Amino acid sequence: MTKKPTMNDIAMAAAVSQATVSLVLNEVANARIAPETRARVLEAATALGYARRAGRSEGQRLIGLMIDDVSYTPFAAPFLEGARAEAQAAGALVMVVVTENDPGQEEAALRQFAAMGAEGVILASLLTREITPPPGLSRLPAILLNGHDAGGVFASVVPGDVLGGFAATEALIKAGHRRIAHIPGESWGEASNDRFEGYRRALASHDIPYDPALVSEPAWTMSIARARMAGLLAARPTAVFCFSDRVAFGAYGAIEAAGLRVGRDISVVGFDNDDLAQHMAPPLTTVILPHEDMARWAVARLLERTGPLPATRMKIDCTLVERASVGAPP
Repeated sequence: MTKKPTMNDIAMAAAVSQATVSLVLNEVANARIAPETRARVLEAATALGYARRAGRSEGQRLIGLMIDDVSYTPFAAPFLEGARAEAQAAGALVMVVVTENDPGQEEAALRQFAAMGAEGVILASLLTREITPPPGLSRLPAILLNGHDAGGVFASVVPGDVLGGFAATEALIKAGHRRIAHIPGESWGEASNDRFEGYRRALASHDIPYDPALVSEPAWTMSIARARMAGLLAARPTAVFCFSDRVAFGAYGAIEAAGLRVGRDISVVGFDNDDLAQHMAPPLTTVILPHEDMARWAVARLLERTGPLPATRMKIDCTLVERASVGAPP
């Protein structure tokens, strides 16, 4: 049986990212894709025999998806693909609009969704955060994706970052480590704070005292992370849990610059499962953000509803991926 082509196959054939393929094939409104790139993706899809979705037929069910941005992280693609796949399985369609948090764009999109008879709307944020819903959101059944509102009026779905941080740290503890450092993200980020909380809970659950000397100042970029890891080496950690894979990549640089080996002298765990994580030397142990599953849950909840949506906050588990960056303490 011939294997059906995937978005990854198209991305390789067109020499673009999978996120770009998703944006083109899902016909995302106002995505900043160059015409020649769009044409190359469509040509590759046709050559590989990729079955693109059909246009909306009369009476076909519709879900609206508003997302704040798609340009600066790889996180948008799983949202788009998860929503599309879940809707397609139910014989429905997803219409995507990129709003860039512009109130006018949000209101225009909501009016359009209502005029088209959408069964519900998903308001998505690339960063896990508190969302201020646009006033018109209450006109349709709505779910907040990767965010929540202060008043708890809307149903929402977010990643289980606390348990993800716990799993990442516990993987190091189970490998025999007790001097486990942590490089957090920016303190204004909910994901950073939740992963740090998971780190502390894992230490406490295994009777390992929390040591502030093993926690660096926040890092977001690889260069800053490298400096943070270099500073932590004086505390002689045998392992480090990093807020993100990008931070972990920076930590690799500092460890290697000190003449140490990742996975042998210092074990490293990241978070996000960046595409590059599996190609690092050694491959990086990390935690998968469940963005695709979150989008699937939101679409399914809207399509299955039989009445008003309860204002519950669903948390989807983050899964640990074990690779060679974790070993026993030296």
